[in-house]
Amino acid sequence: MYRLISFLAGLQNQFINFLRFTVFLVMVWIGGLKAFQYEADGIVPFVANSPVMSFFYSKKAPEYQQYKNPEGKTIQKNVDWHHVNGTYLFSYGLGAVIVGIGLCVLLGIWFPKIGLLSGILTFGMSLVTLSFLITTPETFVSNLGGDFPTPYFGFPYLSASGRLVIKDIIMLGSGLIFLADSAIRIMLSVSR
Repeated sequence: MYRLISFLAGLQNQFINFLRFTVFLVMVWIGGLKAFQYEADGIVPFVANSPVMSFFYSKKAPEYQQYKNPEGKTIQKNVDWHHVNGTYLFSYGLGAVIVGIGLCVLLGIWFPKIGLLSGILTFGMSLVTLSFLITTPETFVSNLGGDFPTPYFGFPYLSASGRLVIKDIIMLGSGLIFLADSAIRIMLSVSR
C-alpha cells in the first residue's frame, strides 16, 4: 500500500499539468463558442445584470427577456436587437479573452511566470462568473405557478443557468492551484 501511495504522490506534478490541460480545453472550447450567435445570446442575462459588465451593452436589463432566441431557433428581430445591443461584439471579445487565458494556462506547464499569471486570471475570471449567482435572476428556479404550488424555487434551487455558473467554483480552485504551483516553481528556479 505504501508503494502505491508513494507512486501517486510522485505524480503530483503530472496531475497538476493534466488539470492545466483540462482547464485549457474547457476555456478554448467555451471561449471559441462565443463566436457563435446562440452562445452570445445565451450569456446576455449574465452580462446585462452584472454591475461589473453591464456597461458593455447598450440596452438595460431586463429588456433582453423580450428578445431571447431559444437554442436551436433564430428569430431575425431578436438577432437585430442583439446587434444593436452589442451582444455579438462583446461576445467575440470575451471569447478571445477566455481563449487567451486558456492558452496561458497551458503555457504554464513550461513557463512558470505565465503559469502564475494564468492562475491569477483564472481565479479572477471565476470570481466574476460566480458573482452571476447573486446578480442574475435566472440562476435560481422561478416560481412560475402551475396546477399546484411550486415548492422548489428561489435559493438554493439552481436553474440550468445556475448549475452552469456554480461549476466555476472548480475553476476558482484550479486558478489557486496554478498560482501556488507556479510560485513554487519560480522560487525553486531562483534558489538554484
